Amino acid sequence: MKKLCLECGEQFIGRADKKFCSDQCRNAHNNKLNSDANNFVRNINNILRKNRRILEELNPHGKAKVHRDKLLERGFKFSYFTNIYQTKKGNTYYFCYEYGYIKLDNDIYTLVIRQEYVE
Repeated sequence: MKKLCLECGEQFIGRADKKFCSDQCRNAHNNKLNSDANNFVRNINNILRKNRRILEELNPHGKAKVHRDKLLERGFKFSYFTNIYQTKKGNTYYFCYEYGYIKLDNDIYTLVIRQEYVE
């Protein structure tokens, strides 16, 4: 049975359910279909890695205090984090992978590194 490749339009012979003339065309077609989703995920991951890098640079010893402006001037985006940890007292820590922060008064943040007991 002769069919047309969904990617390149070339005619090919094959099984009744075959859609592409080659693996290259199949891969190219699927990569095009997924490129928007892949770009979105890639951009989010880049933001998360940048946030993590900023927290790591500002917290070399495991605990530090910084002003919000210092985080913002380095390009930190507070809307992006990987998880939240709520303490028994009701305090909320935001984490970018293993590096986290909690907001204190007057736009001061305490930076921490995740401990083993934190899930």
